[in-house]
Amino acid sequence: MKNIRVGGVPEHFNLPWHLCIENKEFESHDIDLTWTDFHGGTGEMSEALKNNDVDIAVMLTEGSIKEICEGNTFKILQSYIQTPLMWGMHVDANSKYYDMIDLRGKTAAISRYGSGSHLMSYVNSNNNNWNLEHLDFKIIKNLNGAIESLTEGTSDYFLWEHFTTKPLVDKGIFRRIGDVPSPWPCFVIVTTEKFIKNNSEVIPDILEPLNQKSKTFKTIKDIDDLVSKRYQLKIEDVEEWLSITEWSQQQISEDDVLVTQKKLIDLGLISKRKTYSEIIY
Repeated sequence: MKNIRVGGVPEHFNLPWHLCIENKEFESHDIDLTWTDFHGGTGEMSEALKNNDVDIAVMLTEGSIKEICEGNTFKILQSYIQTPLMWGMHVDANSKYYDMIDLRGKTAAISRYGSGSHLMSYVNSNNNNWNLEHLDFKIIKNLNGAIESLTEGTSDYFLWEHFTTKPLVDKGIFRRIGDVPSPWPCFVIVTTEKFIKNNSEVIPDILEPLNQKSKTFKTIKDIDDLVSKRYQLKIEDVEEWLSITEWSQQQISEDDVLVTQKKLIDLGLISKRKTYSEIIY
């Protein structure tokens, strides 16, 4: 049996992976697939791939393409979530900031440089015509770090997935002052060139059961209740999330790669593009 190590954020998007593991659907393909949660998001997963701590990671599109454009030997195996990610703009519940304009020139909490919270800070700033050269960041590693930082006032705002942070908004820990959708499909499945070289024959056996699960995910009986209980989300929030989220079973399109690279260049986050063939498997 082939041992495969996969990592992703501990969020509702990745439930299809866990259901496949629990139902032994990878084992039927002679694969022992183990999962690691990365609370630090795409930046942390990127380091794990580089250090050979995982074989495959479910990463944000922008973060993975940025890594590849910077010379890291990653490849996108396929798209995972086709729809944009809804990033909530959060401040401390007792903050004096109530509108997006109030945050101009303020400090953004980010999990890591190169993470989604970092890159989307640039997207949001560009959307609001803020000076991109004057952005200030505080590294907080993960969601718990953001809670501590916003509460203590060492940072002023924090971008994180809308529904993951909704319980913190409901509890009066965060206040959400707006949403910032990503300008691209949000999640892709990423591996390294080394893994592909040594394991190309097993890749279809990983993706086939996952894609079958994600394709039928919304039709699973009482799926909204299952997501609600597993991720401590209100049922109405789960229903809203399901209504705006579409899984993909295909490779990311050339157009989506071009759009993402153009935006990253415009924001000064990468200096040159890679060809489509250099990015995908």
